Amino acid sequence: MALAPSKLLPFPLVHRSLSRSFPHPRPRLPSPFRQPLRGVLCAKRTGKQRYPSEKKKLRQQKRAPGDVKNKFEGTWRLSRLAVPVADDPGEDFLGVSDGLLREIAEVLEFPVASMLPAEAFCVVRKSFDARKMLKEPKFVYTVDMDANKLLHLEPRTWDFISRLEPKVGVVEHMLNKKDTGDLISMLHDRKKTHEATLSRENDNDHNAGSKRHCTYNSVKVPKIAVVGSGPSGLFASLVLAELGADVTLIERGQPVEQRGRDIGALIVRRILQLDSNFCFGEGGAGTWSDGKLVTRIGRNSESVLAVMKTLVHFGAPKSILVNGKPHLGTDRLVPLLRNFRQYLQQLGVNIMFGSRMDNLLVENGQVVGVKVSQSSDKSLFDSEKLTSDAVVLAVGHSARDVYQMLLSHNVELVPKDFAVGLRVEHPQELINSIQYSKLASEVRGGRGKVPVADYKVAKHIRGEDVDSPPSLGTNHACYSFCMCPGGQVVLTSTDPSELCINGMSFSRRSSKWANAALVVTVSGIEFNSLNCSGPMAGVYFQRDLEKKAAIMGGGNFVVPVQTVTDFLENKLSGTSVPPSSYRLGVKAANLHNLFPTHITEALKHSIVAFDQELPGFISKDALLHGVETRTSSPVQIPRSSDTYESVSLRGLYPIGEGAGYAGGIVSAAVDGMYAGLAVAKNFDLLPDDIEATLGRAYGTGYVNY
Repeated sequence: MALAPSKLLPFPLVHRSLSRSFPHPRPRLPSPFRQPLRGVLCAKRTGKQRYPSEKKKLRQQKRAPGDVKNKFEGTWRLSRLAVPVADDPGEDFLGVSDGLLREIAEVLEFPVASMLPAEAFCVVRKSFDARKMLKEPKFVYTVDMDANKLLHLEPRTWDFISRLEPKVGVVEHMLNKKDTGDLISMLHDRKKTHEATLSRENDNDHNAGSKRHCTYNSVKVPKIAVVGSGPSGLFASLVLAELGADVTLIERGQPVEQRGRDIGALIVRRILQLDSNFCFGEGGAGTWSDGKLVTRIGRNSESVLAVMKTLVHFGAPKSILVNGKPHLGTDRLVPLLRNFRQYLQQLGVNIMFGSRMDNLLVENGQVVGVKVSQSSDKSLFDSEKLTSDAVVLAVGHSARDVYQMLLSHNVELVPKDFAVGLRVEHPQELINSIQYSKLASEVRGGRGKVPVADYKVAKHIRGEDVDSPPSLGTNHACYSFCMCPGGQVVLTSTDPSELCINGMSFSRRSSKWANAALVVTVSGIEFNSLNCSGPMAGVYFQRDLEKKAAIMGGGNFVVPVQTVTDFLENKLSGTSVPPSSYRLGVKAANLHNLFPTHITEALKHSIVAFDQELPGFISKDALLHGVETRTSSPVQIPRSSDTYESVSLRGLYPIGEGAGYAGGIVSAAVDGMYAGLAVAKNFDLLPDDIEATLGRAYGTGYVNY
């Protein structure tokens, strides 16, 4: 039966008043905006009639597509919007471009992309995808679409929004989108709400003749000592100070200004300050690194967003909220940390730089304070006793003396798996060429249209692939770690008799070198192979490798190196080696002498596998540096999952990377934030549960490498 043609309004007469709530029938649109009749619709399968794939899809979705009650309210999140490089303004542009509007129009099936108002869309994430499987590299976006705003600005989108259906990971509807603020704003809002509630309750009780009084502001102010000013210590201090605790922040190293001068003296004059270097000092080990803010604990979780927005509050660029691989670089971290410090001081936090915690003060199985001395004083005779109601232990993974001190108090420590290996360095132009091919010319020293090329590779090595005794296990995970595009190799030793290295880069990543650690996971089996046992087995294992590296380099912080091609063939072809970014000198050496045989074999197999994924990775210009050992903490300090308190010593709260509960700037900051809230709750300073403020924690046993 033929359908009778309907009368259409002329195009200009579609009035913007139609963008309201549409209580009347939807407007009929001109032919370019209408979709053809798609055939007869069959009845939906329900219950047992559904296919298994349909049931799985329904389980994945919190609600079925038909459950979107009002498609014209709330926010639609559009993901996987791929814009070719030629159609995008470039990596530094984070707005809504014409190319992005075309991709959005395709999802909406809207015929004229230029008619979509850019103001209705907000870029949530932007990343660069140059995988070889793609026909061409693309920028990939996640965008939030304000449905009501879109209708108000362009009423003719009504028909197209009405046909939108949720699809997991691609098109999702959020009726009440949460707008997570920075940590400071969240805590202020929570306190105001709580105080207003108490005020109303007191008024009601007063009217009823009750003598009940508000106790929230009248509780005893607890004295909290926070040891360590890395991300976990800073965020724990921020939370506790905001909630009214009397906080003393103890840092063995120096503030970033002096720390920068100490690192300069190390690089230029080889003077190592034992407590102010690449590992110790304000901001922790992450300050002089690449400043990576990537994490695997939920990029869009409220806790991670709170950390990121707090960093923006203290001076980080807003681009870190959108960039798919956000990083800061040392040059941006230094002023950010200065702002963070000044804010803590305004809150009344007493910050003690150059102060080393020598011991805990313990009475009847309870921590009652700390013993502190000046870092420059090695005699320990002029130590100062600071009493406190709790000690938040936020030391980094290199505070080995602290681990030893904890054992003297019978604090439980357990060895933890970590990874060791070598740091490989290539010319950055080579990595750009491998990853981008002809597009490599667009990098332009970190100021071009596309980001400086990086890589992330991993390989699972089976036991039969390496020369490994049965007692040493059968499998090894090998992977790249802390890849620093446009960076340099730096010294992270904290003892002049030991040698270990890491990578760092500045915000633009404009160096001519690219470096990354190539590491192999190690555990108790490897520790035992070198007669390292007990809670500190991992520390002893690290020291053994670092002392070997120092001897192989000949001392004076010279790093032993070997070309990748020579390492694979187990030879030294000569004393000359390719240029290195490491500024304290390199020396050709056979790096096979560093590790147990099975670790060396695992590294060799992984390098060959990496070259298959990144052709050209094995190059005469690729240089291996030894040794990388401090990928994460070698111990974990067990704690309660609810209170964050040590299971073996009351009043001690071990947190962050040094305690074995984080692995990077963001995860450490998140752990410090939750720990601060837990301590505040234990002292009746927190008006609500932790979950009410930031959602549930990701689990105290989680470590992110």
